[in-house]
Amino acid sequence: MRKRAIAAIVLSSAVVSATAQARQVEPTATAVAPDTTINGRGFGHGRGMSQYGAQGAALAGKTAKQILDFYYPGTTVGKATGSIRVRISADTTDGVRVGAVNHLRVRDLTTNTVYTLPTAATRNQWSIDPYGDHATKISSFDAKTRKWTLWKTFAGMTQFEGPTVTGLILPSGAVRRYRGTLRAIDVSGTHLDTVNVTSLDYYLRGVVPREAVSTWRPAALQAQSVAARTYSVFHRSRAARKAYDLCDTTSCQVYGGYDSEETSTNNAVAATAGQIRLYKGSPIIAEFSSSNGGATAAGDVPYQVMKADGWDAYPNNGNPNVTWTVTRTAAEMQAVFDVGTIRYVRVLTRTGVGPSGGRALTVQAVGSKGQRVLTADQVRIRLHLRSGWISFAARPLDIPTASAEVAGR
Repeated sequence: MRKRAIAAIVLSSAVVSATAQARQVEPTATAVAPDTTINGRGFGHGRGMSQYGAQGAALAGKTAKQILDFYYPGTTVGKATGSIRVRISADTTDGVRVGAVNHLRVRDLTTNTVYTLPTAATRNQWSIDPYGDHATKISSFDAKTRKWTLWKTFAGMTQFEGPTVTGLILPSGAVRRYRGTLRAIDVSGTHLDTVNVTSLDYYLRGVVPREAVSTWRPAALQAQSVAARTYSVFHRSRAARKAYDLCDTTSCQVYGGYDSEETSTNNAVAATAGQIRLYKGSPIIAEFSSSNGGATAAGDVPYQVMKADGWDAYPNNGNPNVTWTVTRTAAEMQAVFDVGTIRYVRVLTRTGVGPSGGRALTVQAVGSKGQRVLTADQVRIRLHLRSGWISFAARPLDIPTASAEVAGR
């Protein structure tokens, strides 16, 4: 991992408009035969908080509030409580299967009636399964006879609740434990999805250690806790008519339930209990990514601004994504740009903010069938790159000037 020295880091870095700073890049190009070497910076979209940057700032002695003020400028501190509904993507069984424990209950979500499930020495599992049209049935599994026995049917959806922690049995047979309730929801078809309904801060106990590194400084973990809580509340407020608020993957926030909890991150969640970030009184889109490469990216809201970020590559913050290099084959490049045999590919425009001219905006490829310009984000997605902050290892070629190529787009 390569780190760059930082002479001075100032949290009050000037905010610069992405449009105002976009500039044409000098006409350096890369030959694409047989492989293309791509150099990059950062990992993720770069908007909002850099997670490794938060650790860098914490190492420099900054507080969680100072970190959040830097990455979400113009926002204020707010408060949020309540519960959150999280779809458990790993449970692809037809229903919701849990381990049998004392005091396990089932709730009829249509009538709100709660039933305590009976116990038996050989009964080790309970399951909610589809029953008819939008109804459910509750069955138990006997470990001795290896048979399922119907216990009760319900006209609608149901959920398991009761113990502090409930073990969800996944298709592989592995058990993953969750706080709160495990609810069956009927979104479409005969398959029932599983949703964990739990308190907001219990949910964060299963998020923060999966999104950050549990050995990081307390201020970094506290900043992550506030960002994750804010992100959750923002999406919760927009999902009232849906069956769940968030998923448990990188498409939302990674959530591992009770088994992911760590003392350090639990402490960070507790130290920031209820804290969120607001803009003009409303929860913000508290986006974050692993590493921004040395500058935050501008977004569509006032608190998502572009500015240099010295914390992302702060010495000893452990960031493996500040810089990186990958190769892509000629066939992969041709599939992305569709210009035949590629003569060269190069970055046309950059933001102008950050190392090496800033984040790439547009990329041009010239080949045997013509030329094509894509956005850096399109290239990132199609080539499966860590970010759109990219450059191409240069090799002198007889190519037209950049201005002529831009005019020919």
